[in-house]
Amino acid sequence: MNKEQLKYLYTEAEERSLPRMIPRDLHVPLHSGKVVVLTGIRRSGKTSLLYEAIGRLLADGVSRERIIYLNLEDDRLFPVMADELDSILQAHNELHPELAGEKRFLFLDEVQAVEGWERFVRRVYDGGEWEVYLTGSSSRLLRKDIASPMRGRSLHLEVYPLNFPEFLRFREVEVKPNSRTSEAKAIKCLEEYLEAGGFPEVVLAAPEWRGAILQEYADLILYKDLIEGFGIGNTHVLKLLLKQCMGHPAGFFSPNKFYSTLRSMGVAVSKDTIYAYLDHLVEAFVVFPVEKWDRSLRVRSMNPSKIYVIDTGLAGRFSVTPDRGKRLENAVFHHLRRRHRELYYLANGHEVDLASAEDSPKAAWNIAWTIHDSETRDREIRSLAWAQARYPGIDTAVVCHEIPDVWNDEPRLIPAWQLLTQVID
Repeated sequence: MNKEQLKYLYTEAEERSLPRMIPRDLHVPLHSGKVVVLTGIRRSGKTSLLYEAIGRLLADGVSRERIIYLNLEDDRLFPVMADELDSILQAHNELHPELAGEKRFLFLDEVQAVEGWERFVRRVYDGGEWEVYLTGSSSRLLRKDIASPMRGRSLHLEVYPLNFPEFLRFREVEVKPNSRTSEAKAIKCLEEYLEAGGFPEVVLAAPEWRGAILQEYADLILYKDLIEGFGIGNTHVLKLLLKQCMGHPAGFFSPNKFYSTLRSMGVAVSKDTIYAYLDHLVEAFVVFPVEKWDRSLRVRSMNPSKIYVIDTGLAGRFSVTPDRGKRLENAVFHHLRRRHRELYYLANGHEVDLASAEDSPKAAWNIAWTIHDSETRDREIRSLAWAQARYPGIDTAVVCHEIPDVWNDEPRLIPAWQLLTQVID
């Protein structure tokens, strides 16, 4: 890492205006006394959140010269080695010697690009002169590295693609209460949201460019974060696993069944490899497995998981016939996950899509695109009635996009757009 090159980068940043930011629901906490770490899938908006935090510092009177922002994957710096990280501060001290001893702010983007970064960050943090803010695209790399050197010193926040209220904000659509016109706009926007997904750049792009951008994301995540990031050797199996999971959002997945399928195709692979690769998809924020609820951990492990995906737009790159109802269920999962960290599905002759549970299930939801036909309606009602009988006191609801004209009081019927625009505390 060349110090003179760094000085040019610092001066360039100090002279450049910050990009325009559309507010997100998540804000980076300032002056927390901790190293603030943002993790999440690529292109989910981590860098924009850092810029938003820098903007708040400037608004509070902090001079631009007291702030360093560096993307450690910048090709002008690459490759960066851990023993070169001191150059970051040395170059800044030489450029601004008048700031010695003052509080300053260090923002490092995609920090996992530098193996061994954690000891440098700990030393900077312990020195007391710098507030440190980091982003990374892998939960494993950051949590593993933080576990020892940064224990007790870090504040960890997860960043996801836009939720539906943020999507409406980016599309400049305001949902007004008691307005049929506003409701119609929200319903139309929900259909667009499920198709395009929530990556900020995709949402702001012209519709004809969205597919190409999402394909670029899919390739970047596959090769950069999965194959390179985890040193995966059997790329063929990884691609098949990724296609299976991403192409069937809110679908059931059994590693054992997938193993048998691959073997029948003549693909040489071990079960351990499949389990390891699935873990990598989870660690890279690509998929989110949901287990069947049971008090027995053994029973949970013996049943297939439902696999939810990071983004329904991205999932469309892996499936030529995406199921609208499954996309809706995927969006509902991410909404409920912000309030209920422990989500499961229920099954025992009947199936309930999602349930929150602690000692026992407390609330349950079935999600459907439409329940106009009597067969679908009866199935959704019967399964929730079974849940109420099995778990007395459980709160139940059907979440639906196309609302029927007539509905009985039980279970509750919630329009999907209303649920997804609820404010999460």
